Amino acid sequence: MHTISKIMTKKAQLCEMLNIDFPVIMAPMFLVSNEEMIIEAINNGITGAIPALNYRTVDELRDAIRRIKKAVDGPFGINLIVNKSNFLYKEQLKVCCEEKISFFITSLGSPEETIKMSKQHGVKVFCDVVDVKYAKKVESLGADGIIAVNKEAGGHAGPTSYNELIPALKAACSIPILSAGGIGDGKGIKDMLDLGAGGVSMGSIFIATKEAPVSQEYKDACVNFGAKDIVLTTKLSGTPCTVINTPYVQKIGTSQNFLERLLNKNKRLKKWFKAITFMRGMKSLQKAAFSTTYKTVWCAGPSIEYVKEVKSIKEVIDNLKKGFQEAS
Repeated sequence: MHTISKIMTKKAQLCEMLNIDFPVIMAPMFLVSNEEMIIEAINNGITGAIPALNYRTVDELRDAIRRIKKAVDGPFGINLIVNKSNFLYKEQLKVCCEEKISFFITSLGSPEETIKMSKQHGVKVFCDVVDVKYAKKVESLGADGIIAVNKEAGGHAGPTSYNELIPALKAACSIPILSAGGIGDGKGIKDMLDLGAGGVSMGSIFIATKEAPVSQEYKDACVNFGAKDIVLTTKLSGTPCTVINTPYVQKIGTSQNFLERLLNKNKRLKKWFKAITFMRGMKSLQKAAFSTTYKTVWCAGPSIEYVKEVKSIKEVIDNLKKGFQEAS
């Protein structure tokens, strides 16, 4: 057992649940997370997850899972969008269970079906939550853990600060709570554990890494911009999502227009409108992530404040461990 594991044995539930050395999930990031990043995460004592939507087909998803398992022996997960905007959801769920991944992270919908099937295959389920009401709901459904998405999270952020959300969830629920949002260094990890979290989910600090497949411009943006440059937009998926406030984002605005809001509220049309909005938004992110264009929409969270240069995954994790030890 590594020295760092001894420091946190009694606190870090995530380490016990997944048999890892350091209680960090490299958060699933649309278009950013890839197999190489997951392999490096596992090789350096943490775990990670990839959005199922990073693969166009379920066959590509299956092949990716198999390649990771062949390359490294360690736990990793898949992030599932479990609402009706994800037309591949049921097939993705089936493939992941058949391939026996270690865990799911569910987002933007009811995890009931995912939890039921996962229990039959020995796969753990962590559910993104933003409030106590939903946390109690997923616990009652049999979730293994809660990912407490606070207002500093990247991507689809919650409305509440971590210092309010984690104690509230601890008081209301008995399953492990993982903190997601605003954590960028080892001291931040220790602070979350001291507050009652069993581990953390960190994403944005891993965008500007050598293994990330995105453009150099995207990585440079994470280095050059900071927390003050992060804004929420509803234009990408209909749900508030954090992006870097580039000149293009400033030009198009961050709120849906009158027609978009109207369609989003129409009972008969909103399901399809949400799906179309989601797909259009994801294509916009994809174009920006892999090419240099004026029409740039880069998704990131406030924790890019801690990103000062492009590093390897190993260097980022080593710095987190070092900072944790120094703060302990």
